[in-house]
This record gives sequence, structure tokens and C-alpha cells, in this order.
Amino acid sequence: MRVGMGGRATASVFALLFAASTAWGGDAPGPMPADVSAEASVELPALEVCGRSLDAARERISPDLGATCYTLDADRIAGQAQGAEAPFDQTFYRFPGVAQDELDKRLHVRGEEADLQYRIDGLVIPDGLSVFGQELTTRYLSAVSLITGTLPAQYGGRTAGIVDLKTKQGADLGGGALSLYGGANATVEPSLEYGGAFGRFSGYGLFSYLQDGLGMANPDADFLPDHDQTRQWKGFGEFSWVPDAESRLTLIVSGDVSSFQIPNIPGQTIQYPFGQYTNYDSSAVNENQREQAWFEILAWQKSGPGADFQVSQSTRYSDAHFLPDTTADLLFNGVASDADHRLTSENVNVDGSVKLARAHTARGGVSVSLQRAEIDTLDTVLPASWDSGSGTWDEIPGGLPTTITDDYTKDAVFIGGYLQDDWRPSDRIDVNAGLRYDLWSAYLTESQWSPRLNATWTPDAVSAVHIGYGRYFTPPPLELIQAGDLSKFDGTTNGVDPALKDAPAVESERYHYFDAGVTRDFWGHTLHSGVDAYFKLKTGVLDEGQFGPAMIFSPNNAAYGRTWGVEWTLSWERDGFEFWNNLTRSQTMAYGLLSGQWQFSEQEVSYMQDHWYHLDHDQDWTGSAGVSYKRGGTRVYADLLYGSGLYSGFCNDTEMPAYATANVGAEQDFKIFKLRMDVLNIADTSYEIREGDGIGVFAPQYLPRFGVYTGISVPL
Repeated sequence: MRVGMGGRATASVFALLFAASTAWGGDAPGPMPADVSAEASVELPALEVCGRSLDAARERISPDLGATCYTLDADRIAGQAQGAEAPFDQTFYRFPGVAQDELDKRLHVRGEEADLQYRIDGLVIPDGLSVFGQELTTRYLSAVSLITGTLPAQYGGRTAGIVDLKTKQGADLGGGALSLYGGANATVEPSLEYGGAFGRFSGYGLFSYLQDGLGMANPDADFLPDHDQTRQWKGFGEFSWVPDAESRLTLIVSGDVSSFQIPNIPGQTIQYPFGQYTNYDSSAVNENQREQAWFEILAWQKSGPGADFQVSQSTRYSDAHFLPDTTADLLFNGVASDADHRLTSENVNVDGSVKLARAHTARGGVSVSLQRAEIDTLDTVLPASWDSGSGTWDEIPGGLPTTITDDYTKDAVFIGGYLQDDWRPSDRIDVNAGLRYDLWSAYLTESQWSPRLNATWTPDAVSAVHIGYGRYFTPPPLELIQAGDLSKFDGTTNGVDPALKDAPAVESERYHYFDAGVTRDFWGHTLHSGVDAYFKLKTGVLDEGQFGPAMIFSPNNAAYGRTWGVEWTLSWERDGFEFWNNLTRSQTMAYGLLSGQWQFSEQEVSYMQDHWYHLDHDQDWTGSAGVSYKRGGTRVYADLLYGSGLYSGFCNDTEMPAYATANVGAEQDFKIFKLRMDVLNIADTSYEIREGDGIGVFAPQYLPRFGVYTGISVPL
């Protein structure tokens, strides 16, 4: 794993004016960029040279500039468990500081609850729903980077980390592959990819299908859960037109349609009997969720002497529809929710950079995001009475089910803008100072000015030191905010504590972020080492809780929060051998509940109001390691994931036990076809990653057991 300090994204009004007043027009190719050698220009086709120089220009628009950047390239991805066939979350767990979680595959970076921003080839993917399925796939990646730490001013909104995806390019492939992968858990996964260049056009496309008997986390220690089938159809395409050496038009499209069965646990006890139902086999419960996700990105890029400019438009639509087993959900949970959540996001981003002087490069940009959340919920409940002694709504004997409609629609606007200056007083010092402004308007209208400052010092060719400070502003996820009238559920088994239902509106999270780190190479750049330390001081801490049996969450705020951590990285590469290791010590805590009190019991609220408590995605120690060897067409690997356990129990006052899972595998390229075998969890570790005592999404969650997978890929 490569570790670096750097940056990547955005533009400004002054860059647009500069573009209009300089010689960006015309079809004649401009001078060859400095980062493309004369030798390369002879050996590569003209289109590929233009594409690569425009890639470099896109990097100049949005460099990392002092942030911490970890990168997995294609070779590293191939040398991990399942390689390019791995689900995206499993690839992501190989980064430092990422805690493993099976709860709707959420990715927790440096103690945060999701809150990741995704970019694909430098272009922003709008916000979408958090669902079971993974819209992204490792298969189309040529590299993926996680950018964390004190980010430059171009990054706003979701800032726990920037996930920068580099896709395969048609001009590099000149062909494709037909693949079939499968094995344990009744997994069958065919895929087809193809890419090529045609004059000034290039394109890449991928289609895949997955059928799997382990769609969600296993709720018990058995090899294969009951009722856990998933079927997932995915399509992806990226197309570019390069009219001249300084311009590029890019279109990216992606689609995902998935269905999930919610797994069952036999032997559960009925909690809310009604009518003639006094017995029910919990292994026969039939809950399901259907999901779809689509996005498109259209971008125009222009590059000229001393200036680079990009404007992009993007749309994303997500839909998650939970289909209950009405009778069973009533008997076991007291509520059956047919819940359909839809989110549509429209984004426009304008980004650019201008070389003002030898030592100064100015960057700036504006972005506008329009979001609409549409929530349709039909809840079936039983009549109940409030017991102030136990703090619960108790079912009224003899009561029969009734239905409650809880629908609403909400629009939101998120506007951001920034300016920053990259000052290089010498070849060894880089200082980036910027100022960002964000405005969020939904249930509340909030805004913030956010200064950012990063400095990097490279004392020699093998060392780099960085330090930075950033102010951050993170709005709550619009589609998760509970905007319905909770009073509708008074007198029912889905009611909330009457004293807690009138909680204040959920606010945006604000925090100060401090980060410092050092990287150094040894032994002729074969050994790479790094350490990075961070501290966050927060107000309005965002976390999420669950309301009802559907896998749909609602945000809440804590008054104060603090997060700190230290990440260590080490990797070694030589003569086909590679070893890598990551270890992170971190802690995330909050104090004083400000909103969303209705998600908790009165006892929990009372405790959280005057105690520091861990968040449930907090994990003290997180680690990963791997070793691989490649010679000719042969590759073998072994890797491992480690965690000290997520927090659970009353107000998250206890830790789950520690775990470690190891995997091995091999790949052989025979030129006319490629074979791969992966053996996951070779010790057959049975580990409960989250506790639970109910059915469906309230059930426990276990990591997958031992499994063998094989695959074949035939080039086209």
C-alpha cells in the first residue's frame, strides 16, 4: 500500500473568467505537458497521450495537498482475498483505520458513521441511500484511494474520507474478458467487460450478475443461514470524447438492481400474540428488501497553459423498499413496516486551477446539490397502553391490527464554494491555505465558514512530513431524517416514550480536525513506512439509530464528541514479493443527547445526557496485513483482517470479543485464460460481530464462515 500526502478536486469563478479570456479555443493541440516525456509521445498513440495528459490536468485541479492518501493499485487488489471479484467493502477493509461491520455493509473510517464522499475518476458521485447492496464494484477498478486527514478546501459535505475510484480505461484495454466466479454459499457470478478506443472516442463497459445464499450477515453461527438469497444485476459504462489535446467530454453511467431476503433464526419467542396467532415458526418468516440505484455523470474538461478547468453535472437515484412479513413482524416486533425510501440528488460542480506565479497556484470552485427524499410507509400495529413504570407500550389483550400511513416528501439544498492557494516557497515545502463556505437548507437552514491549512515538508527524497488543521461542516442524511408525526403511533405497539417524542430537529455536525504524519522509505525505496495521528473535537455529533423493523435508520445529535487515533502502515516490495501491514488505535465518544431521543429508552437518554459514551461503530484496535508473491503468470497470497470488537450493550458500555480472519489464494494466467482460487476464513472462525435478540434486522450478525471460491476469466 502506497502512503502519500496530496489532493484532488474543484474550481472557481475566476478560473471560468480566465478560461474565457485566454487562448483555450481552437482545435490545434497545445504543447506537450511536462509530465509526458518525448519518448512516451513517440511510443503511444496520440489519443492515449491526450487522455493521459488530461488525467494529469484533472489531478492538478484537485490535488490532495497535505491530506493523507492511501492507495490500492490493480496489483495490490489482485493480491488480496478474491481479488477483483471481492465485494467493494472487503476491498475497502484493507485500508488503515476502517472498522469491519456487517450492518448494511457500512464503512467506518476513523470512527465515523459512514459519511464518505465518493469520486470516480475525479468526478463527484452524488449522495445515495445506505442499503444492503453495494452499488460500487471492485471489478471495474484500476486503483482506489482513501484520502483522509485534514482535507483541502475543495472537499465539503461528506468528509470522513474521500473514496477516489480510478476505473479501467477503454484505451488501455483494447479488448475485454468473460468471467465466471463462484463457490461457497451457492455463489454464482458471471461478468462481461469490454473496452477500446475508436478514433477520438474511447469507452469501457461492465455487466455482471450475482446470485448468492449469503446476501446479508448470517444471524447465527451456521455455515449458511435460512432465507438469505440475493440477486444483483449491475451495469457500468464510461465513455470519453477527446476533440483536441486540451479538451475532453466524459459520460459515466451506472445501474444496480438487487433483491435481498432477510435471514431468519428458528426458535424465536412471540412477543405480541393477537387473534388466533399464539404460535409461529420464526424460521418461516418472509421479509425482503428490493433496491435500485442509478447515477450518471457528464463532465467537460478544458486545459490550457497555466490553467485547468472542469464543469460536471450528475444525477443519482436510489430506492430501498422493505417488504415485511406482516403477521410475523407483528407477532415478534409489534410492528410491520412496508417502507419505501427514495432519494434523488442533482449536482453541479465547477472546479479549476490557475498558475498565478512560479510559487503560487490558485484553486477554487462552487457546487450546488439539490436533493429530494420521498418516504412512503405503511405501518401495521397493535393497540397498546403506556406503562410509565416499565417505560414501554404494552399490548392491549384482544386488540386487532390497524394500519397507519406515514408518508412525506422533503427537498434540500446544499451549496458550497471555496478558494485556496497552494504556495511552494521551495522545492521541499508546500503550504496550502483555503477557505470554504457551506450552506445547508432542509428542516433547518445552517451554514459555516471553514478554514483549512496544510503544510508538507520533504527533507529528502525518501521522507515527507505533514501537519494540518481543518474546520468541517456535515449535514445529516436527508433521507434518514424522521419527519413524520410520531404522535400517530401513540396508543400502539410502535409508540415512543411520550416524554421523548418532541425532540429538537437534527442539526449538522461541526468539528475541528487536527492531523499530522510522517512517511519514510528505506532500503532503496523497497520498504515504505508511515505513521499518522489525528484528533477531532466535535459539536452536534451525528450518529444513527433504528426506528421500526425496516433496515432504515434515523440520525441523532450528541452535544459534544471527540475522536482520536494513530495509524501505522508498513509495506515491503522486492523481486515479486510484497508484504503490507496496517494497525490503528482509535476511540470515538460522545456526550449529551441533543436530538433523536425517541430512538432510545428513558434510561439510555438519562445516561447519555451526563456521561461520555462510545458510539456503536467504535473499535479500539483495527488491523490488516497481507503477503503475496508474483512470478510470471503465477500469483499466491495470504491476508488477514483483525478487530478488537465493536461496542455494544447498554449505551455501548461493553466491547465484543476480538477476532481475526485469514484468507489464502492463488491465481494463474495461462494467457488464453486465467484461473483463480480463494479460500476465505481458513480457520473457520465463527464470530458474532453484532449482538441482537430478535428476527430480521434485529437479529445477531456473524462474519462468514470457511468458504472456497474459484473463477475463470477468458480474454476477448
